[in-house]
Amino acid sequence: MAADDVAAIDAFAIEAQRRPAARLIVGPRAVAHHFWARIRGWHRAPSIVRNAQPLYALEQPPPPALDDPAVRPARPDELELVAENSAQMMVGELGYDPRAFRANFLQGISRLLERDWWWVWIDDGELRFQCNIGSISAQTAQLQGVWTPPQLRGRGYATRAFHAICRRLLGEFPSLSLYVNDFNADAIALYERIGFVRVGELATYLFNEP
Repeated sequence: MAADDVAAIDAFAIEAQRRPAARLIVGPRAVAHHFWARIRGWHRAPSIVRNAQPLYALEQPPPPALDDPAVRPARPDELELVAENSAQMMVGELGYDPRAFRANFLQGISRLLERDWWWVWIDDGELRFQCNIGSISAQTAQLQGVWTPPQLRGRGYATRAFHAICRRLLGEFPSLSLYVNDFNADAIALYERIGFVRVGELATYLFNEP
């Protein structure tokens, strides 16, 4: 959703009646909440509401590290590995299991792999870190799916891998952006260590049931 003023938000709300099966509403916090207030009378209730999600941006590459790991785009033969880890993340953060729609789920990830938009650190067959580009524009690439398997956390893998990935991507894009739940203190600390700066705040309404 994109809207610049109240009239535009209201126009989107009218248009939304033609597309009642939306799975996600996300936008600047005031815009998203205004939009929901306009459609809540007829729309199904959200499964999850993320009321405040800091928006971060990175324009300057972080300084080189002495021990950058071997991060790279994931290969097609690693689809099952990255999909399983992505599903675990979505179950924990979004409250639904995309493996219930396995074919569509794998197809979506495959498209990102084909574009080299899915980045990993895999060592001896073990996934240590992954993230992906969700969308791009002339100004930025939006990152999402930042994940270290729970059993490997606390070892500095995320900091090292994400640092290296951001340096690589800023050679291709003018900036990087991402948003995060305000209660996810560990993720916020990671992003700020890399050099991301808070530039705004979003809100999200998730609809997991059809």
